[in-house]
Amino acid sequence: MKAMIVIDMQKDFLTGVLGNPETAAVVKPVVQKIKAFRKENPDGLLIATLDTHMEDYLNTQEGRKLPVPHCIRGTAGWKPDAAVKKALGENVIWVEKGTFGAVDLPKIIGKRRKIEEFLFVGVCTDICVISNAMIVKAAFPEVPVKIAADCCAGVTPQSHENALAAMQVCQMEIV
Repeated sequence: MKAMIVIDMQKDFLTGVLGNPETAAVVKPVVQKIKAFRKENPDGLLIATLDTHMEDYLNTQEGRKLPVPHCIRGTAGWKPDAAVKKALGENVIWVEKGTFGAVDLPKIIGKRRKIEEFLFVGVCTDICVISNAMIVKAAFPEVPVKIAADCCAGVTPQSHENALAAMQVCQMEIV
């Protein structure tokens, strides 16, 4: 079984307070990649993360270092992009995470049949994609981890490229 992990395709990261032209531009490729994955892997595992903060975000370490309230649970910016949500469909596991990496991803994945390959898409490459890919690679070191570079975007194009290079050094395949 193959698994696709869609990272933080939420309004605040795409067109909202932390969005940029690069993150907005990956919506269509991500939707196409999800549809292709579903077609090629009808029994595949689909996981989508939601960056989730509370009203006290500015009092957290992240909030002090990035004082831009975003992805506050229940707000419009917290919600996944409508096209992405539609492409994901019903058989998706939604994982809320209060930090860059969903530390319980290995546990969630481990409850499923054996995974033979992971594919990551989403935003931001240089923060949450790399964090979650590293968690999965550490938990499943013998399972190939692939990053769809054209379905990811970072805070800046340079930091996106830096993150891709770092993941490649950590034995992940950039596709």
